[in-house]
Amino acid sequence: MSQLLLGQTLSFTGNPWQQPAEEAVQHIRHGAVLIEDGKIIAVGDADTLKAAHPQAKTTNHGDGLIMAGFVDSHAHFSQTAIIASWGKRLIDWLNTYTFPEESRFIDPAYAAAVANTYLDLNLANGITTACAFCTIHPESVDAYFEASQKRGLRMLGGKVMMDRNAPDNLRDTAQSGYDQSKALLQKWHGLDRLSYTITPRFAPTSTPDQLAATGALWAEHPDTLMQTHLSEQHEELAWVKDLFPDQPDYLAVYEHFGLLGPGAVMGHSIYLNDREWEAIRDAGASIAHCPTSNTFIGSGLFNATHSHALGIPTGLATDVGGGSSFSMLRTMASAYEIGQLRGDALHPARLLYMATQGSAEALHIGHKVGNLVAGREADIIVLDLASTPVITQRVARANTLWEALFPTIMLGDDRAISSIYIAGEPHILA
Repeated sequence: MSQLLLGQTLSFTGNPWQQPAEEAVQHIRHGAVLIEDGKIIAVGDADTLKAAHPQAKTTNHGDGLIMAGFVDSHAHFSQTAIIASWGKRLIDWLNTYTFPEESRFIDPAYAAAVANTYLDLNLANGITTACAFCTIHPESVDAYFEASQKRGLRMLGGKVMMDRNAPDNLRDTAQSGYDQSKALLQKWHGLDRLSYTITPRFAPTSTPDQLAATGALWAEHPDTLMQTHLSEQHEELAWVKDLFPDQPDYLAVYEHFGLLGPGAVMGHSIYLNDREWEAIRDAGASIAHCPTSNTFIGSGLFNATHSHALGIPTGLATDVGGGSSFSMLRTMASAYEIGQLRGDALHPARLLYMATQGSAEALHIGHKVGNLVAGREADIIVLDLASTPVITQRVARANTLWEALFPTIMLGDDRAISSIYIAGEPHILA
């Protein structure tokens, strides 16, 4: 049975980073979305679609803003329980918080409990798709995908591979990392709405043998993505230089082992030199921008405008739990603040694009999710643009869509997510 959602609608007709921002957006004040069999069939004027489909089940969201669900391009579901841990930079963060927590994921019951919590928090914040790092344990991958499959979500993720510079109980080997990743890939990739992502944590925690094995696995399965970390903190860059003295820069390590190409998703990428920027562009790789993490752990200020100017697909990411919020609204606000510190006030349309279509493009699923247009899967959220008293009083002064929407980006939280649809089916928010 077809259904109609009524309310304001927001769709991207182009890329607001490549053209005047407001010209890349279609906003229909009295709009409607027609859904059939889990997909968007049409977006248009409410009266026109109602007249053309009188038998459709109709849900009226009033002044709610109907748009694509948020897409998180880089997260660590296993760090859900340690979000907002105090006072460490990257390497200390791993040793003090991340590694002790991740060691618990050998227990399938614990992994399942955290996976369920993680997905529930995502959905409460309007995140309908994410690409997550699991742990070295196959049990963590199974828990993550089983919980995602149960909810009917389009999700991506993979087993972390690391065979050095980690506790003994969190190391695999070059061979076991390859074998376990391949088995998990064959089990989960392409099942329902799930996609496996080959996941070497980052260069310092893999030996050259493991990076070579990872590159071989990706070459055997080029339809998968490969995700890792790149140039997050100064200490990390110095560490990579010590470990790989024959390589001219950080990115060259991944290039040397066949880990740069279409489908490579590079998390952070703050301190790139000109050669690295150009190599990422030329390889058709993408970047996941993690603003709350970059500020919370004190990493630095990513240059989103430069990345887009080069034509690099660039998504927005919570990076939970180094990132300090499950809210993609808060993540957009942090991206705006980083832009301001770089002297660049990002238009709200650009922030929204990175959180939806931009992230979907970075993950090579832009033809499936990320935009409220015909043919996409109906993963949809409805934003309440007056969700709190402070936002309500600010919106009362708004004269344009962007004046009405920007306060929710800067001040909103999970209370702004009034409704969610997964493949066209309403999801009941707790």
